[in-house]
Amino acid sequence: MKKIKTSSLFASLLLLIGMSSCAQNNRDIKTTKGIAVLELFTSEGCSSCPPADELLGKIQNENKDGQVYVLSYHVDYWDRQGWKDIFSNPDYTKRQYDYAKWLGKEPIYTPQVIVNGKKDYIGSDETAVRNAIKNALSKPAAAELALEATPVNNKLNVKYNINGISKNSLLLLALVQKSAKSNVKRGENANRILSHYQIVKQLQSIALKNNGSGTSTIAAPKDFSARDFEVIGFVQDVNSGAILGAARAENN
Repeated sequence: MKKIKTSSLFASLLLLIGMSSCAQNNRDIKTTKGIAVLELFTSEGCSSCPPADELLGKIQNENKDGQVYVLSYHVDYWDRQGWKDIFSNPDYTKRQYDYAKWLGKEPIYTPQVIVNGKKDYIGSDETAVRNAIKNALSKPAAAELALEATPVNNKLNVKYNINGISKNSLLLLALVQKSAKSNVKRGENANRILSHYQIVKQLQSIALKNNGSGTSTIAAPKDFSARDFEVIGFVQDVNSGAILGAARAENN
């Protein structure tokens, strides 16, 4: 009888230890915060885009220090419609075409918002975009990313450290101008002063090594200041387009 009690007590202890271990693992998983990376494809030549620009600006203002990251890419295919967007870049048009392949959705359009590289929405559809953000934040990120940016002469040295990379991962670093206004003279938005937010001025990709850490250099614009610009980095699966982790750079 005594042996039976001792065995039962030992089994109970093992069960408690196992439960404690599982609970600890669950806590570890839960501490990996969810992220929402919003990539807006927009243009000054598109009359449907200003409401999307304003919405993304509002969302950015609400989440300055949170896990929501807004990136606005100004595409160049509207430049032939009567007004050349001063922020447009053919590289961003190419990126939008990359998403068309990843998502299996063509033709491309503006304003298009893609959330975490997985699903697209009409950029001015506030209800859909906010629901997408809420859904993205409810799931833990697959990778953890830490960034530090240090100005050196006319450059930014960006130190990165990543946990949770895979062989298909790339690190992308976006130099972002937080806001700007533009006086549009021609095209669909003629005679309007447009407000822009989180404008991507540069986007560079970095092949990740096995240890997931290193340093990269970004050329800083002449008017660079930590108040008006920021660096946002994100880890992306190049096979699916899914974004695995993201962070803002801390300034040194």
